[in-house]
Parts: sequence; C-alpha cells; structure tokens
Amino acid sequence: MIHHPDSPAIPAAAIDTAENNLRDILTLAIEYTPAQSAIIVWDAQCELAIVLTEAYRRCLPNAKFIEFNSAAPEAVLAEFEKLSPDDLVVLIQSTSFRLDAFRIRIELFKRSLKVIEHPHLARLPGAEGLLYIDSLAYDRDYFCGVGNALKECIDSAQVCIIDSGGEQLVFASGFEPAKLNVGDYSNIKNVGGQFPIGEVFTESKDLEAVNGCARISFFGDTSFTVNKPACPITLKISKGRVIEAIDSTPEFDQVLADIRADEGEIWLRELGLGMNRAFTQDRIVSDIGTFERMCGVHLSLGAKHLSYNKANINKRTAKHHVDVFVITKTVTLDNEVIYRNGAWLVNS
Repeated sequence: MIHHPDSPAIPAAAIDTAENNLRDILTLAIEYTPAQSAIIVWDAQCELAIVLTEAYRRCLPNAKFIEFNSAAPEAVLAEFEKLSPDDLVVLIQSTSFRLDAFRIRIELFKRSLKVIEHPHLARLPGAEGLLYIDSLAYDRDYFCGVGNALKECIDSAQVCIIDSGGEQLVFASGFEPAKLNVGDYSNIKNVGGQFPIGEVFTESKDLEAVNGCARISFFGDTSFTVNKPACPITLKISKGRVIEAIDSTPEFDQVLADIRADEGEIWLRELGLGMNRAFTQDRIVSDIGTFERMCGVHLSLGAKHLSYNKANINKRTAKHHVDVFVITKTVTLDNEVIYRNGAWLVNS
C-alpha cells in the first residue's frame, strides 16, 4: 500500500494497473522506444502523483526522474536542453508546474519532443484516483476506430439532435471539421498532450443555427470542479445562446453571471463527444479537465473556443469556456442514431 496523509491509501494492485495502462500508452499511442531518452518531472504532493511516478519507474527504468519541488527551475530547463527531437517528457503534477515564462508543454512541443501531461492530480482524492487510473487504459481499436467513425459521421452531417429525455437540442447547419483526441498522432504535428484521452469535438458551422433545450447533470463551477446539482438544470438555447436556465442553482447562476459580465451574452460553442468509458453519469471525478472525457455529450458555454474561428466572435474578448454535461438518451445525425444507452454505435 502507498499512503499519503491527505487521503486513503491506493492499493498496490492499482499500481500494477497503472503500470499496465501507462505501458500501453507509451507503446501504442506515444510510440516510445528505448532508443529515445525520457525525463519524468514529478512531485510528491498527493497520493495519485506518487502512484503514477512509481508506475512510470517500472515502465521507464532508464529515464531521468526529477522531483519538481526539489529542483531549481534552471536545473529542470537544463535537462530539457539535453533532449533531442522525439525524446519524451512526462509531467506528473499535483497542481500545474510553472517555470517562470516557460510554457512547459508548448515549449516542449516546439522542440519536437513527445509530451505526456498529468495535471491537477490533487483534485482526484481517494477513490477518484482509482477511476483516473482506469481512465488511462488505452484500447487503440476502440479509441481510433470509434473516434474516426464519429469524425466521418460529423463531417458529413447536416443535422444533429441531442435528446436528453423529453428535451431536444438541434444543430441545423452542419459542423466544423471534427478534431480527435484519441491517441493517434500520425497525422498531426505534436505527439502527446494531456491525459486521460478520449474525445471527438466540433462546433456548429453557424453558431446561431442551434436551438432547443438540453438537460444537464453536471457543470464545471468557478473552481474548475465538477458540480452536480440536486436535480438536472434545463438550458434553453435560442440562436446559439443560453436564454434561460430552468431549475438552476446558485453555483450555476454564478457561472452564467460571470460569463455575462465579461462577454455580454452566453454562447454555446463546443459539441464534445466524450469516449472514455471509465467516466459515466455514475462514475464521476471532481476535476473538470479529467471528467471532460466522460463517455457521453458535453457542451461549452462562453465565447472561447480556440480550435475554431468565427467571424461573429471576438477572440480578444472571449474569456470563458465552461463545460456542461448533457443527460444524453440519444444522439442522432441525419436520422441515424449514433449514441444510445451510454455507448457510441459507430465503428470504422
């Protein structure tokens, strides 16, 4: 058993699971080979970070391990300087590492390094750490097969209907080319990113062609924590904007108020199709950036969506991107049901 005083111990068997899952990520997704150098930057500020570090020690016994809080920033940077393109950096972070003006992942990608990032692990205490470890399982056939099939369906679809049990949200003008986060880096510049993975996302070509209602069961609050209201909140959407939140809570009202204060109105932008089967409506973790991969549908509120440009959105004043999670009965694309009973029904 490994124990950290802030939370219950994670059993040794979970470390074995983490080792197996990370080995698959390294081999199948990152395509790391022993010929490449590896640096693991870690901290010991929470139990999950300690567990993942031990799992990486088993997977990468020849890697250089740097305990972030014991190393001077210039020493960490000096180690990065020794790396060559296609070498690997792993960041195991209880919060989020800062090295002055050095934006770690961005700068490492500029150097053509492979990067695996595990941020905000302290937001996943106790049993949530076990769910996180499960979420690192890499089923390449599922992620790449279903992910590419979803992209193909989305890119050709004109109409999408999300049925959230008595309410329907309709996207009526087709979609921007979908982007994948499925561990397949063969056709993109950067290898790696934030884990866990498992998502296909897009947005409406015409933001104002989104109308209807959606019942949401979770949302990201002002502390980037997954908030579950006592009863679902129904969002009423007109011309791509939230105009009413029925059965809202004070916490959600604050989220909406913050968006309105900064942006004047509340746009709905991202349509995210989560694929990670470790997270469901019943298997929940607190960190919003992790739970975003939940198998199901999430939307983003606020004008900020860096992946797509829109003429009617001023990127300089777009500050908010708040994930909300829809109670999804079905997702229909051009009369074909592609999601039902908590699972995606497509495959390549």
